[in-house]
Amino acid sequence: MTAITRPEGNVAEGFPDRGFTAYWSAIGVSQFGTAVSMVTIPLIAVLTIGATPEQMTWLVVMELAPALLTGVPAAAWADTLHRRLPPLIGCNVVQALVVGAIPLLWWLGSLDYPALLVLVGVSSLVRGLQSALAGPILVQTVPREHLVDANGKTNATRSVADIGGPAAGGMLTAVLAAPLVILVDAVSFLLSALLVRSLPAVPPPTGDGRESLLRQARAGASYVFRDRLLLGLALRPAVGNVAFLAVETVLALFAHERLGVGTFGFGLLLTAEACGGLLGAGIASFLGRRLGTGTALTCTATVEGLAILGLATAPDPYLAGLALAVCGAGIGATMVLGPSLRQAIVPARLMGRVASTSRMLAMCAAPFGAFLGGWLATTYGIRTPIYAAGGLLLAMTAVTATMTSNRRVEAALHRAASTGGSVRPQSGDPLREDAPDLQRPIDVPAR
Repeated sequence: MTAITRPEGNVAEGFPDRGFTAYWSAIGVSQFGTAVSMVTIPLIAVLTIGATPEQMTWLVVMELAPALLTGVPAAAWADTLHRRLPPLIGCNVVQALVVGAIPLLWWLGSLDYPALLVLVGVSSLVRGLQSALAGPILVQTVPREHLVDANGKTNATRSVADIGGPAAGGMLTAVLAAPLVILVDAVSFLLSALLVRSLPAVPPPTGDGRESLLRQARAGASYVFRDRLLLGLALRPAVGNVAFLAVETVLALFAHERLGVGTFGFGLLLTAEACGGLLGAGIASFLGRRLGTGTALTCTATVEGLAILGLATAPDPYLAGLALAVCGAGIGATMVLGPSLRQAIVPARLMGRVASTSRMLAMCAAPFGAFLGGWLATTYGIRTPIYAAGGLLLAMTAVTATMTSNRRVEAALHRAASTGGSVRPQSGDPLREDAPDLQRPIDVPAR
């Protein structure tokens, strides 16, 4: 069996080991605080400051744009660092101070819209740096044969936080002022910093250290676009974001006008999707072992498209909730399998840049989906964007099926193992190393 080359001192006797447990806990704590902020920041803007719809639009832009614009350059910088943990700890502390400034300004009577906009923008900028620093740490903390399990655990934790965080934020804002509730997020960043501090040291990167950041950023992007497997892995979330944002743009109106549900019912629909995501993250490893990574990714993408078409045809909220739960399960499994595969085949020195390039493609595609959804709903009816999204997802699945085929995955993993100087595995697929009885020839041609 083959594992990603790691320093001898970092190889764990069992899994999860102390290093991953600290990383996992840091992700969970930070994500819960962020989920609370997702509820409280809009409430602060609307209820405390009295923001207009136009101002809310700019607030959303400031939440997304800085992290998007700094992602790839920050990853190029992070890939040159010999020590990633101290800057990551510093980012968590800065986030705690930025978020903590909101209730402080409110208490002083100085919290207004420009101040909130600046603080949200700074937080987004630091979040971009955090993502660039944190991504490669998982690969260097966890043995390759445990990457799927590790990603499954972290994604399941994110799903739980996405369910519990908004609920906790909503309950707390019922008894406390919204600016005070956001202190939960500030405390979560401090706890995350302490947990990151307990992580074992990760090995320094090799190469590219004297090249300019622009040249290094271009190298990461080129690595994605020149590799058909990585390009296929990047296209799926990018096209998926177009489809899902088209649905999200009209989902509330669809639920109200076609399904006849109110605010509480709409919340239950979103909860069903989140619960499906939790289930998908839990079964991702099984799907990968049973089907192979490439086939499993094609199947989960197909399930997402069919589920969205089911949502479009749903006559009542019960079938709509079922469709959203199935779609969430497909997304949850994809979010485990895709990153695990990318982490297994990309060199550590390029990991941050490759991940940031893929993330930037996905985020840049999202606004097109929102525009498409609004235009189709206005022109052709409220179900039309959902039908179009389902068709787009299925078309994307057909186009990328050969790009992420089992045989192409096998070849990429063998190359990664050979480059790392490790022993070649019998299957080449880390998802199958626990199931030798399922290691059978793959007849899907790589094109």
